Amino acid sequence: MTRIVSVAPARLDRWLTGFGERHGAVRYEVQPASLTAVAADGATAVVSVPFGPLVVLSRDGLVAHVLVERRVGVLLVRRGGYGAGVFAGGKLLDSKVGSRHVQGTTKAGGWSQQRYARRRDNQAREAFAAATEVAVRVLAPARLDVVVCGGDRRAIDTVLEDPRLTELAGLVRPPFLGVADPKQKVLEQAGVDALAIRITVDQPE
Repeated sequence: MTRIVSVAPARLDRWLTGFGERHGAVRYEVQPASLTAVAADGATAVVSVPFGPLVVLSRDGLVAHVLVERRVGVLLVRRGGYGAGVFAGGKLLDSKVGSRHVQGTTKAGGWSQQRYARRRDNQAREAFAAATEVAVRVLAPARLDVVVCGGDRRAIDTVLEDPRLTELAGLVRPPFLGVADPKQKVLEQAGVDALAIRITVDQPE
């Protein structure tokens, strides 16, 4: 049975200890992008290294790596809304969210359908332009270590094409977050999710 769990950076060391307590003696296979814990009963846990590569290839090296305090920018863009936030030590330091109305699809055909499509495309462009300005104002000057994005990939790509965000685009790292329309609560949760450690656990039936 395979499952994916997420743990906060501060809980990773204890989680790995608990994995050994549940499944028996553990050996670690450590690479720059992952740590694999192989237990005596055949269970495995693959920890994806966030914001890698990992330099010190050991369990202690990974724990120290995830506990480093980073200034993380979060950029969320969907057709109907956007949000940008700066996080440090798990705290939200600066943020801005907004929304733009983007018309839905229509069942009408012919000229009417084309008119709706043009209007929808124009509205989407206005929404992405607004998201770009927020990214320029909130994220670009924030001296970030890493940027995590979410929402709609095409929308994110459109925003990051702006020349003023070239440096920011170079800081983008996984994961890409699936989110609802970016309200303030969604942005705050995205900051937590951006820092979460993802572990793929596989244990025998």
